[in-house]
Amino acid sequence: MAREVAHVWWAMLAFAVLVLVVVSGLWIYAMLRPPRVLGADQARRINLRWIIGGGIVLPTASIVALLAFGIPAGRGMLPLPVDGEQPLRIEVTGHQWWWEVRYPDSGVVTANQLILPVGRPLDIEVTSADVIHSFWVPRLGGKLDMIPGRRNTLRLQASEAGVFRGQCAEFCGSQHAHMILHVEALEAGAFEGWLDARAALDHPPAAGTAGQVFAERCGQCHRVAGVSVGNRAPDLSDLATRPTLGAGVIANDSAGLRRWLREHQSLKHGIAMPSHDDLSDATLGQLADWLETLEPTTKQEQTRP
Repeated sequence: MAREVAHVWWAMLAFAVLVLVVVSGLWIYAMLRPPRVLGADQARRINLRWIIGGGIVLPTASIVALLAFGIPAGRGMLPLPVDGEQPLRIEVTGHQWWWEVRYPDSGVVTANQLILPVGRPLDIEVTSADVIHSFWVPRLGGKLDMIPGRRNTLRLQASEAGVFRGQCAEFCGSQHAHMILHVEALEAGAFEGWLDARAALDHPPAAGTAGQVFAERCGQCHRVAGVSVGNRAPDLSDLATRPTLGAGVIANDSAGLRRWLREHQSLKHGIAMPSHDDLSDATLGQLADWLETLEPTTKQEQTRP
């Protein structure tokens, strides 16, 4: 789909350059040619020729050519019926400022990452929980607005394995630039393994003070499979497999996780997550140690970049 969009763009660019060259050449010719005296009938014929040719024929030909290129590309991104293997349905909800990703057929929920199978069409159903966002993965296809109370569907397909960047393409507030979606396309077998391992997650709660803090604070908004059922913030069940924290703000490593727990309000101001200034570094360290264990217990390396 992205390839078709690129072809349309290059065709439009080539035609625009051609029009620019022709118009500039005519303009220069009109500036430099010696003046001529024309009769009223001849002037009328010349004016009519320019009106018909430049005002009707040229725009009509341009629109027809654009439609000839654009309609097939646009149809490829519509959720039309297909023969054979049916598209995988994935639900993506935009929040200020993070992504909620659901695989309804398996019940898997993740956040700020979209794992895809290679070679299978995908129906990405997008919506928003607050303001208007826009779903866009440039390497895979076009973008589509995410509108509160409405579901739009975009047909995509990854032709090869790889890691791509998704981005909110509609200004949605002060942290719009920090709303990055990690997209990873896996071969069919690896994707099924990831999905099965992700669906089977069932974590034990954190021990000691960290467990109490998570239950009283974090678990009210965040879900962790087997531990909490919060649904107002990103699902953390597979947090350790994600390359970044805060939807692309900081690397998800040991140091980054501890910094995020302490400095998230300054790293990404305006988010709903409250500060933890009243918690000791030791407690936050214990909480971070537990969060680093939140990953599938089998085939764990499949989702690492």
